[in-house]
Amino acid sequence: MKVRYSGVIPPLVTPMLARDQLDYAGLERLIEHVLAGGVHGLFVLGTTGEAPSLSYALRREMISETIRVVASRVPVLVGITDTAFIETVRLAKHAANCGADALVLSTPYYFPAGQTELRFYVDELMAQLPLPVMLYNIPSLTKVSFEIESLEYLCRYDRIVGVKDSSGDLDYFSRVLEIKRRRPDWSVMIGPEALLAEALRRGGDGGVAGGANLCPHWFVELFRAVRAGEDGWITLQERVERLQAIYDIGKYASRFIKGTKCGLSLMEICDDFMADPFHRFRPDDRARVSTILRELGVI
Repeated sequence: MKVRYSGVIPPLVTPMLARDQLDYAGLERLIEHVLAGGVHGLFVLGTTGEAPSLSYALRREMISETIRVVASRVPVLVGITDTAFIETVRLAKHAANCGADALVLSTPYYFPAGQTELRFYVDELMAQLPLPVMLYNIPSLTKVSFEIESLEYLCRYDRIVGVKDSSGDLDYFSRVLEIKRRRPDWSVMIGPEALLAEALRRGGDGGVAGGANLCPHWFVELFRAVRAGEDGWITLQERVERLQAIYDIGKYASRFIKGTKCGLSLMEICDDFMADPFHRFRPDDRARVSTILRELGVI
């Protein structure tokens, strides 16, 4: 059985002009930029897309406008994670009505769920979700992991099509890959982009790489080279690792989104306005991002 999703699937930033105002022109430029880079799909309303900080109305706008611009050129996966069960279902139905290809579901956040509760929660959701579902493991932000035993339980659902793992734990990633013996159609994708090559070498199917917003062709070339067994993948991996310097500017989890949005604004693709409570990089940090990207030949 063939996996449904593989390759490089950027988690798109959500371009904004102001609070609760989508940057339509910037979003279109961003989508055309990453598609020109050869990516294999798009993921909207993930961590990089600041989904938990966006109003439900803005999330719906982001879904519908992305799907309109993409026009079926690549699959569009939509993040539906929320603290409220019913809002997750509503967002999923909106995504389906707009023509999305799949949904991405993480563990509920704020109130940490036990694994028994988590399995029941997904059981209840699967009865109502209208599209295939990729599970999203990011315990650093949700406080709860999809433990291996829970994944083994949940792989009974044909409409669960894989896992995106952003834990950064390659041992966990390898254990998820073992589940593919039962579900060879599963897509097992890595989140942290610096681990893409190693994840592929272990048998992973691809990466949901935030840096592919900026340099999609770099990640596509790396994916192709590793899959082809070419020695050149090492040089390509080193280039990706150098890009990680933009994420060392600033503090907390927001630095990854700030660095990416700042880079996109320097490339004149979209505005770098951030959803509350975050703010865009100040001039000194913006200058540091600019220096890094210039040294890499990105701008």
